[in-house]
Amino acid sequence: ITHMDARVGMHLEALEDAGRAEDTLVVFTSDQGLAIGSHGLLGKQNLYEHSVRAPLSLRGPGLPRGRSDALVYLFDLVPTLCELLGVAPPADIDGRSLVPVLRGEVPAVRDSVFLAYKDVQRAVIDGRWKLIRYPQADRTQLFDLESDPHEVNDRSGDPDEAGRIVELTARLRAWQDELGDTAPLRVGEPPRVR
Repeated sequence: ITHMDARVGMHLEALEDAGRAEDTLVVFTSDQGLAIGSHGLLGKQNLYEHSVRAPLSLRGPGLPRGRSDALVYLFDLVPTLCELLGVAPPADIDGRSLVPVLRGEVPAVRDSVFLAYKDVQRAVIDGRWKLIRYPQADRTQLFDLESDPHEVNDRSGDPDEAGRIVELTARLRAWQDELGDTAPLRVGEPPRVR
């Protein structure tokens, strides 16, 4: 991380030295992370935060400094960059422009995100809460990302959260319907029809 920070700093310094910092859009992102032992796992075969989050930083003309906790997908970069560059985005793109978030006009362009790993895991995040469903194991996990960002306190067994599980499961199914994901969410449930 220190090496990466130094290299990014070197590029930003070069833009300053060349007098181009004020007219250059800089985007830093990468793939999501590895578990590296978190939750007893190695690799990316899970939907925990340490393995699904990806860094994203933009700097450029007209973009204020700051941080956002808005839910985004990396494919939101295409319409975002198109708008920032004054280019029409492709008509059939699924991404949403993040420019209103970047400029502080709105807090978010999505109220939830859907995550999937093969046919063994599905998840939905609404900002604060994350529900992970393991259909083949018939298991659900529920995490309060605000108070438990490392996802160590599964709240799925808490009777006070039963309604939240129903609500988030319905949102998960709605995402599946929208995206044409036919994977079942329960053991023995037939694949969903598109």
